[in-house]
Amino acid sequence: MHTEEFLDLYSFSGEERNADEYLESLRDKNIKKYRIKTIKSGQMLECEIYPIWNAPRIYNRARKKPTRKAQQNLNDKNTKKKLIRLINANFSEEDIWATFTYDKNNLPSSIEEAKKDMVNYLRRLNRHIKKNDLPPLKYIYVTEHGKKRVHHHIIMNFADRDVAEAIWDRGRKQTRRLQPDDYGLEGLARYVVKGPATETNQKKYTCSKNLEKPKVTTADTKISKKRAEKIARDPNMATEIFQKLYEGYLFKDIKISYSDFVPGAYLYIRMKQKNVKKPRGKI
Repeated sequence: MHTEEFLDLYSFSGEERNADEYLESLRDKNIKKYRIKTIKSGQMLECEIYPIWNAPRIYNRARKKPTRKAQQNLNDKNTKKKLIRLINANFSEEDIWATFTYDKNNLPSSIEEAKKDMVNYLRRLNRHIKKNDLPPLKYIYVTEHGKKRVHHHIIMNFADRDVAEAIWDRGRKQTRRLQPDDYGLEGLARYVVKGPATETNQKKYTCSKNLEKPKVTTADTKISKKRAEKIARDPNMATEIFQKLYEGYLFKDIKISYSDFVPGAYLYIRMKQKNVKKPRGKI
């Protein structure tokens, strides 16, 4: 079972409904154990904790074919989640992001032509990088179109903002240094793919092939059934528990979700690596 499916199955929190009756389901005899999936993306660490049942038919009976809208919403959430993790795993405050637009003399006639403009831009940028013996280019970009004039958002490990702007010759350009916060670069990622996906605006992103993938691990013994139940009942326990489990990380938040169809709870935790002071270089 993929954890993405829990976004659909475990769909509401205790704050949204009276959770007392759902807390009782935590002791359901069909819950065999809790599995923890850990995703490390740069300085960010996420934990997805979910029940494994003695009888798989419990899930199979509960799972129904989603409606077209529900599936689209789930796909949209998963796209954003993957993008957030990719950006956090590959970029930092040493990198930049840019927005490129068009003037009236260079408006593309189609979205395909706009995408070709980005391909040509990256080709010219890579020529500059090769000529000046710079590190290989890493990038993620989104071409946005809809009610507004077509434009591009790109995140890249190219530090020279002046050169990055000069190479775009189709209209306006604006570059900024990346500014991570307590959740890394999640805010930027959500901005880049802001709004729901539609049939005309799929919010697809394009990235270089040399990006590092988030590190994903799973374990069935790290969180006991009893401890998962205690955390679901008292989320305030989570800070101490997870900072002991993952030394060097600071606890940020927890979300606990329940289901009308299956017993147990889905726990989602976010943490961030402590900042390590870099030694001062010699003057």
